[in-house]
Amino acid sequence: MDVNAIREQFPILHQEVNGHPLVYLDSSATSQKPRPVIEAVDAYYREDNSNVHRGVHTLGSRATEKYEGAREKVRNFIHAKSTAEVIFTRGTTTSINTVAYSYARANLTEGDEIVITPMEHHSNLIPWQQAAKATGATLKYVSLQKDGTVSLDAVRETVTENTKIVAITHVSNVLGTINPVKEIAGIAHQNGAVIVVDGAQGAPHMNVDVQDMDCDFYAFSGHKMGAPTGIGVLYGKQHLLENMEPFEFGGEMIDFVNLYDSTWKELPWKFEGGTPIIAGAVGMGAAIDFLNEIGMDNLTAHEQKLVDYTMEKLHTIDGISIYGPKERAALVTFNLDDVHPHDTATVLDAEGIAIRAGHHCAQPLMKWLDTVATARASFYLYNTEDDADRLVDGLLKTKEYFGDVF
Repeated sequence: MDVNAIREQFPILHQEVNGHPLVYLDSSATSQKPRPVIEAVDAYYREDNSNVHRGVHTLGSRATEKYEGAREKVRNFIHAKSTAEVIFTRGTTTSINTVAYSYARANLTEGDEIVITPMEHHSNLIPWQQAAKATGATLKYVSLQKDGTVSLDAVRETVTENTKIVAITHVSNVLGTINPVKEIAGIAHQNGAVIVVDGAQGAPHMNVDVQDMDCDFYAFSGHKMGAPTGIGVLYGKQHLLENMEPFEFGGEMIDFVNLYDSTWKELPWKFEGGTPIIAGAVGMGAAIDFLNEIGMDNLTAHEQKLVDYTMEKLHTIDGISIYGPKERAALVTFNLDDVHPHDTATVLDAEGIAIRAGHHCAQPLMKWLDTVATARASFYLYNTEDDADRLVDGLLKTKEYFGDVF
């Protein structure tokens, strides 16, 4: 994997920020976009812009072909059985809310259980809080181990015959924990529950096989994997999706409408009301082509080598707290002693280094970590060891600056 050649495909990386070459270490929030994606979206708007599925004219046919072609690329990327199981949404949040409304509220009653973990992003927590309130179900949490991992014994202790839904992140956006979702799916199914996997931090970084994983639903976003913002995917097993009612109604998702009743299109279109995110889907298809050309195994290996290198460097800094397990995905969350993470991020930004600081949409996890906020550096296929070195140098300058201040 030639990282320098890959970097040449990302125009945004070739700039200075505050007088320094940009080091972008915030890909867990959103990734940068490669030239083929930018060009694919540009070409769609320049040459093919039209609505899909509706017109018989040439532009409409070309737009529909690209839109549905992107769906097939997604199906292949996650190894779904059929394109009927691939629903385009606005992103992970919309995908999970679709399950929480269309599946959970129709299938949960008082006394049922929804099982999640304290490490969940708010997008995989609040929808289940609201579903529990609406149905009378109980929200239960699997306890975390000290290093921020989930033990299968804890899952077995928490999931019972009353559990109807298990919702868990594939990869924690704070801890970098890679959860054993396949094994957790097995425990859920043994108890008659379905499993919903938040794949926002999983799909961009590793091979995902939803059939091997045996998850019932898998949600992810395009913008974290080189695609445009505003496009995402909900995968669902076909028999589950067929028995779910849509929660967004209007054009495109209907079969027949009369004055007092309507019927819905077949899958996947019954969940795609209104004009879909056509350009976003086209861009997502181009992003998948780009990732496939590199190879997801190569990408994962590169990120693993880089995060190991970074962790080793960070451990040489006195007064740094690093959160999460040793074995992790491509991110490192940390705090410098006596320095607020927002101050850390501000000093690093002055050096041209972009990281994330805050609660990362995971306030219950911050409480579990006994902190209000953390700093996070996250990596992707375009990052290098030089980027990690710049991060470490920036943190040393931060410590020096605040040491002088205090």
